[in-house]
Amino acid sequence: MDIPRREDRPRIRTDATVLLEDSTEELYESAPCGYLSTLMDGTIVKVNRTLLDWLGLSREEVEHGRRFTDLLTVGGRLYHETHYAPLLRMQGHVGGIALDMKVADGSRLPVLITSTVKHDADGSPLLVRTTVFDATDRRSYETELLRARRTAEEALRQAEADREQLREALAVLQQSLLPASLPAVPGVETAAHYHTASSIQVGGDFYDLFPLGDERFAFFLGDVCGKGPQAATVTSLVRYTLRTAALHRPDPESVLSTLNAALLERYGGGDPRYCTAVFGILAPEGRSVRVHLASGGHPPALLLRADGGAEYLRTPGGLLIGAFPDASFTSARTTLRPGDTLLLYTDGLTEARTGERDELYGDDALHSYAGELAPAGPRAVIDALVRLLVSFGDGLDDDTALLALGRPRRCGR
Repeated sequence: MDIPRREDRPRIRTDATVLLEDSTEELYESAPCGYLSTLMDGTIVKVNRTLLDWLGLSREEVEHGRRFTDLLTVGGRLYHETHYAPLLRMQGHVGGIALDMKVADGSRLPVLITSTVKHDADGSPLLVRTTVFDATDRRSYETELLRARRTAEEALRQAEADREQLREALAVLQQSLLPASLPAVPGVETAAHYHTASSIQVGGDFYDLFPLGDERFAFFLGDVCGKGPQAATVTSLVRYTLRTAALHRPDPESVLSTLNAALLERYGGGDPRYCTAVFGILAPEGRSVRVHLASGGHPPALLLRADGGAEYLRTPGGLLIGAFPDASFTSARTTLRPGDTLLLYTDGLTEARTGERDELYGDDALHSYAGELAPAGPRAVIDALVRLLVSFGDGLDDDTALLALGRPRRCGR
């Protein structure tokens, strides 16, 4: 192995030093980012080839008396003078500032700049070294992100507008399934309330009161299985079937049987739809009002007596309406004397959740509550029950319909 002679060794080190110096200069000129140095007044004294290529300028155009701000757009100059330069003088370093630089062809180059002040041995500022990063891709990304955000916000606004229109449409639909007001019934006080659990769903509860002639009136209240447009369709069929059947044959059991047949005929093809309902007839009799009603799977009506206390008007054995071809329905009769009130309700009331254990409110609790109200007229009963519904808060998660009919203590008959 040949060992280099001693006199050759310094020459080898000199060649390496030259190569290193060439590499350092080449790295500065061809760096993936722009470099420039300025005096403290902003005059450019050195700039690398990368930045010159980005701006489409020659070294002679830049390094002969031009200032750094000459390379910036109008907005960039203003920001540099009012914010960037003062901050640099105070801190000696500023990083990651977004500006736009002018390109020779008239376009703009989005950049991020970082500047550091170089000091001499005495601590006096000598010059400013600035690194420039091409932010075109980042600006495009930010622009696209902003566009996507605006698109999303517009979509949300449109969705909210559509949601509001849906609420309005559903409210109109819900109103079409309930009487606008209860008719005046001679010698009978009436009151009703409908609680909607959701503003974006059509409920399946329903009620009505209408004349039959001969001073008689028919009433009904019930609950269709399900919610939404499909339930609304069933509710519409139920209401008009009950009204029509009552006018042709005003017998409560027959009316419910007709409704049962109509539901089976309409929804008997593999998509069954059923409901619960109470249908009854009011007939005046002297100072009292006779009540004849029938129930199909519905909670029993509650009778508040004028002498205090409450009792359920039981109708056991009544089956769901629309579920069985041979369904039977149970009827009951009672008499409303002056001061008595008959309350009909849907299971949203008794199935509300209460207490720390989230238990069902239940029939017993309702019986006790109503017993404390008696004697009370229909309006007072409904008002008290509305307050009760409000007290359930989030525990009331189902629609609830209430209908109260009573014979006033002084009825004028």
